[in-house]
Amino acid sequence: MEVERVERSETVFAGRLLQVSRDHVLLADGRRAIREVAHHPGAVAILPIRDDGRIVFVRQYRYAVGKTLLEIPAGTREANEEPDACALRELEEETGYRAGRLRELIRFYVSPGWTDEELVVFVAEALSAGAAHPAGDERLQVVELAPEEAREALRTGSICDAKSVIALLGYFGCTLL
Repeated sequence: MEVERVERSETVFAGRLLQVSRDHVLLADGRRAIREVAHHPGAVAILPIRDDGRIVFVRQYRYAVGKTLLEIPAGTREANEEPDACALRELEEETGYRAGRLRELIRFYVSPGWTDEELVVFVAEALSAGAAHPAGDERLQVVELAPEEAREALRTGSICDAKSVIALLGYFGCTLL
């Protein structure tokens, strides 16, 4: 497959979290097109598994969809921050837990039609409890579910954000339905 070539790019928005560019590209067949791309520094999500098998989630209000969602902990990477370091930081900030073991489960592009955001999902194990210290604008409630409760929450749509669904399906081996 041939690559599109950028002829001109302009930043149309620059915010705290992302930057949006409008790119004028030359297609392989000689035609021109415009591509709008939201550039994101990348993010991580963490599937924390307690020694007793319970899975740690956070319940939080999500402004963009106007709902409170049950999700696995997650966060945006800081400049030059490695995904595993971000995962350990976000896990402790949002839940208070520290991971003795961390392993990458899966990585994927969130929505490659309009953003370059890559999300890396980790499984965190050998957890030790501590005090959460979320960002000033975050209101989080830690919720722990047994694996069968998490499966039921997936089946009923109580867990409905993409990162949590993908992480749980990957962890359970896609054997939910």
